[in-house]
Amino acid sequence: MTNNDKLKLAQNIALIAGIFCTAVAILLLLNFWQVSKSDPIESKALEALVQRLKQEPNNEELKAEIRAFDLLARKAYFNSQWQVKTGAYLILFGAVVLAFALRVYYSSKSKIEEPDAKLENEIAGRILAQKGIIVVGLVVMALAVVAGFATVNHLKDYDTVSLVAENEANTPEEQIEMIEVGQNPVTGNTPSEPAVDEVVEQVNQEETAIAEQPGAEKEVAVETPKEVVETKAPEKTAPAASGLTLAILKANHNSFRGPLGQGVSYAKNIPTEWNGAAGTNVLWKSPIPKHGFNSPVIWGDKIFIAGADNSAREVYCYDRNTGKLLWTGVANNIQGSPAAMPKVTPDTGLSAPSLTTDGKAVFAIFASGDLIAFDMNGKRLWARNLGVPNNHYGHSSSLITWAGKLFVQYDTNRGGKVLALNNTSGETLWETTRACKISWASPVLGEVDGKYQLLLTSDPIVAGYNIETGEELWQVECMMGEVGPSVAFSEGMVFAANEYARLVAIDPKTASVVWENDEYLPEAASPLAYNGLLFIATSYGVLVCYDTKTGEQYWEDDLGTTLYSSPVTADGKLFMMDNDGVMHVYEFGKELKKISENELGEHSGPTPAFADGRIYIRGDKNLYCIGK
Repeated sequence: MTNNDKLKLAQNIALIAGIFCTAVAILLLLNFWQVSKSDPIESKALEALVQRLKQEPNNEELKAEIRAFDLLARKAYFNSQWQVKTGAYLILFGAVVLAFALRVYYSSKSKIEEPDAKLENEIAGRILAQKGIIVVGLVVMALAVVAGFATVNHLKDYDTVSLVAENEANTPEEQIEMIEVGQNPVTGNTPSEPAVDEVVEQVNQEETAIAEQPGAEKEVAVETPKEVVETKAPEKTAPAASGLTLAILKANHNSFRGPLGQGVSYAKNIPTEWNGAAGTNVLWKSPIPKHGFNSPVIWGDKIFIAGADNSAREVYCYDRNTGKLLWTGVANNIQGSPAAMPKVTPDTGLSAPSLTTDGKAVFAIFASGDLIAFDMNGKRLWARNLGVPNNHYGHSSSLITWAGKLFVQYDTNRGGKVLALNNTSGETLWETTRACKISWASPVLGEVDGKYQLLLTSDPIVAGYNIETGEELWQVECMMGEVGPSVAFSEGMVFAANEYARLVAIDPKTASVVWENDEYLPEAASPLAYNGLLFIATSYGVLVCYDTKTGEQYWEDDLGTTLYSSPVTADGKLFMMDNDGVMHVYEFGKELKKISENELGEHSGPTPAFADGRIYIRGDKNLYCIGK
């Protein structure tokens, strides 16, 4: 190839690369301008449809239209994100090719003999013009690259602690209506209608020492590290013996989905017929001061729930026999707590995680990262802030306790980790990083080879951890998407599932998948495994029964309504609450035998709790005790 040939080839390549970069740059700038003109998370058309639904709450065709519209909007938004990011990288690639071609061009041109004097002015003018075009092109490309990367992740806005979710229109009825057309308060899947948020002025809150409060101890202050590595802290004070045994747990309902978080209640004589609106078999109902999606937990004669809004985060203790509100604990004056609450969606809120108790203290966590412990009479024991979780819907992972330790699953957009805290003092006993993305699932305890493990699920792993040291004992990479359902555990097997992923049965001893299925998958409801049967509840209203060992499907029941609550078994029966507040009661078996359907009289999303002869249900406004 002659020098002239190289010159011509380099010139053509530079021209093509320049045109390519300019075209992509213009498209990126137009895309950036279009996206910046509207909030990609909100839709006026969708808002109008939701308003129509409030006027026509039983219009199933309208509900289907809203879900379809929401799905298309979300697909379009994330497709736009992918296009912008891809375009940014294409520009970088084109710029490299352009720079290389220009280098070859000028290198080859320098080898050509000096032009005649009469052409010098003309050539100089051309060179100046070329340089001007190059400068302008580089400026356009630079702006496009900046626009491209600035457009990639608008969901980070949902982590800004300076923004407060006002939820002005969200009366309890409207919140549930938004849940019907949005997404799960547990999974936090992209909601179709975010909260109505307003920017408010940050107010500097004076940190008041807890020691100055009557009868309160000073909370433990902890700053969340930017990078956390697996740590074990032998120097930390060992937790005092809790005295907690499996027999004691089975006599109570101390965490989300009952003892060990497995969805199995050992209560007897559970009622199967009631009507909340008529008062049939309703022993009492008590108003709930602040809204929340957490489930009731029970210890002895006391029942605990929590609620929160932008003004306060609170824990409530009721007498479970009479419904009397015994005390209210306020989570305030916590060192490190944000001055303004994080931005959350109305279908998750500020108080989604369920509490847990060991009979000596009750523990609660909120979307602000505030974690607090009260004794059984409401005296504040300790409090700390774990760092505001980077969560675009709101934190919802529930707490669980065992062997004097409080376990916290803290999987956020910044990475995953799990912690064990001392029940008595709140100090960290161990903390382990997790190779996972954000998760809304809750921890479960399961006995494997005679030792309890902490079982967690997220994208992309299901894993088991040593409860004494935090060591990861095994993991299986099998999940994807925004994982909300917790695992099920029965007879040494772990069962995990998530919508748009799959249902897997895992042997934790070998870290292997025994069987899998992808026909029916949950979005919010955690699976239930017990006595050889596995139950899956989908968000679109289908309840399915499988064989735990083989995956054989025994039956399915299409309820025709939304299911976010998790199925629970008690007294030889299966209880499934739908979002409309109707409890579906089945015989626990391989054959589909429905016993009853019972209306609460108000919407309900949380999973119910059980005690002998009683069911406790959190409605949108009230806490109910069902019994004979």
